Amino acid sequence: MSSQETHIGGLAVGYLPDRLGSASDFEFEWGGVAFVQRVWETRLDSGAWRVDLQVQAMRGDGLADMDALRAFLVEYHERGDDWKPEPFGDDGLLSEHEVARLLAPGLAVEVRDPFGRQGIDEVKQVAAAIANAQ
Repeated sequence: MSSQETHIGGLAVGYLPDRLGSASDFEFEWGGVAFVQRVWETRLDSGAWRVDLQVQAMRGDGLADMDALRAFLVEYHERGDDWKPEPFGDDGLLSEHEVARLLAPGLAVEVRDPFGRQGIDEVKQVAAAIANAQ
């Protein structure tokens, strides 16, 4: 287990990979859902910054069940209706670079590795180690 355990938007994140860069937090609302997002980034030799990992707590009445979470993510990430994530346990959705979980009606979390810097196994481990801290 990493020593980087943390809280994000009222969620306890029990595991984070060791090789994460600088963290930045953002709060915003989109589609009636309030987000608290933490993004870890590393500066590359070229001078560009690359996202290492994103964890976002999402709260909103529209996240009532798994079907609603999937529909919300399709719209939020501008995916086509053909997006077919795999199940992740009883409460989650798994796709190539991310896991989303419905922790309770109205409360979800998404863990993303948009550039493949951590790998899907680390994303799964982070997502599995998140719980509602409130």
